[in-house]
Amino acid sequence: MMLFSPSPKRRFRLQLRISERRLLLMAGDTLAVLVSVLLALYIWSVRAEEPFTLAFVLPQSFWFFVLVILWLLLASANDFYDLAVAANRLQSLARLALITGQMLLIYLIIFFFSPRDALPRLFILYYGVASFGLIALWRFLNPALFGWAASPRQVLIVGADESAALMIEAIHQYGAASYDVRGIISQSDDVGKVIAGVPVIGTGADLPNFVMRDRIAELIITTIPDMDDDIFRGVMQAYEIGVSLVTMPVLYARLTGRVPVRYIQNSWALVLPISGQSIFNPYPFLKRVMDISLSLIVLIVLLGLLPILAVLIRLDSKGGVFYSQIRTGMNGKPFRIYKFRTMRSDAEADGQARFSVKGDPRVTRMGRIMRPTRLDELPQVWNVIKGDMSIVGPRPERPEHIRRLEQQIPFYRTRLVIRPGLTGWAQVKYQYGSTDEDALVKLEYDLYYIRNQSILLDINILIRTVYKVIRMSGI
Repeated sequence: MMLFSPSPKRRFRLQLRISERRLLLMAGDTLAVLVSVLLALYIWSVRAEEPFTLAFVLPQSFWFFVLVILWLLLASANDFYDLAVAANRLQSLARLALITGQMLLIYLIIFFFSPRDALPRLFILYYGVASFGLIALWRFLNPALFGWAASPRQVLIVGADESAALMIEAIHQYGAASYDVRGIISQSDDVGKVIAGVPVIGTGADLPNFVMRDRIAELIITTIPDMDDDIFRGVMQAYEIGVSLVTMPVLYARLTGRVPVRYIQNSWALVLPISGQSIFNPYPFLKRVMDISLSLIVLIVLLGLLPILAVLIRLDSKGGVFYSQIRTGMNGKPFRIYKFRTMRSDAEADGQARFSVKGDPRVTRMGRIMRPTRLDELPQVWNVIKGDMSIVGPRPERPEHIRRLEQQIPFYRTRLVIRPGLTGWAQVKYQYGSTDEDALVKLEYDLYYIRNQSILLDINILIRTVYKVIRMSGI
């Protein structure tokens, strides 16, 4: 006797996945940007009293590429493709205004340092007004045009363990606009139990009925250690008629940007860089080029700041201008890190290694200025040039802290598989913290970065770092 009829196979695929919804938003934004560039060029040609022909547009065609890339980078760094933001029209409008302002500021900075008449003065203003209007219109019309595909996906949680509660909390916080959790399927007979506000509605034997009744689009499989036959059979039959399957660690990482290290014992490969990559993968080379290029720029700036900072540091407190310390680098290799001194020279007179804490009394007056602005980290560009560090990566820790934390936190040593960085995903996504629980959360962000490394993610992190420095919120 068949539990499922093949006839409803297509209906399970009407709702778009999170990645597809984001791609839809990006596609609409990109089209709006391209049309905005075209409109800006048209206004430019009218004001210049030149015919708006292909001969006029082609020499300016690079603007299409440059402004699309700039838009996508700024939009990603400002979470403009977060579906919770996209679902809130007022919040979307505020983010759009912020991104437009940032883009205009970047253009003005480039314009200021460019040769006279090298860049058009008013073109970017025309573009800014047009892009703001068109993207706002697209975001307002999107729910009406694609509401059939963007409504929350009906999902079931399969498994009633602790990871189910964590998954539900993540959905409520980050994915409420994308997922409607209809209930939990349990291996044990605990129907009626409520986990994080969601009831257990049945066991594996009931799964086929609930899938059909609630038109379930996706099953979220938690980290249950041993899946019983009824659940396994129901999950596979659901898959055969088009229901999507996703594991809790994968979806949790997708929603939060963190790898749930306490729940990946059976999925350890999630925390490692993708194996089997082609030797022609350009990312390592491009990352190193970016490291060297940015470090040389910062080094030039540092040479100008060095005399001023040196005098201020010496006048503020006794001790040297620079501070060095042994940190653990890639593959556990120790190296010496360099910083401007921000603490009293006797900060660790007892020889005990300690995390710095918020409001640390050991921090000097100059330190309280340099730390939030990251000025104390500038000498580390020398570590980047030497190859000990990268611009982007997990922050390097002291060997004493590594030895202690790897005994307490699963997968902690995995953060050593890549070069440490001046800034990282954990630093831009999480507040400053010095407890072991903070170390766990930052590790989850670091492992997400390790698994998802790309030049675009690196640029995203750099843009977010600049925002944090401007706000003096510290890293």
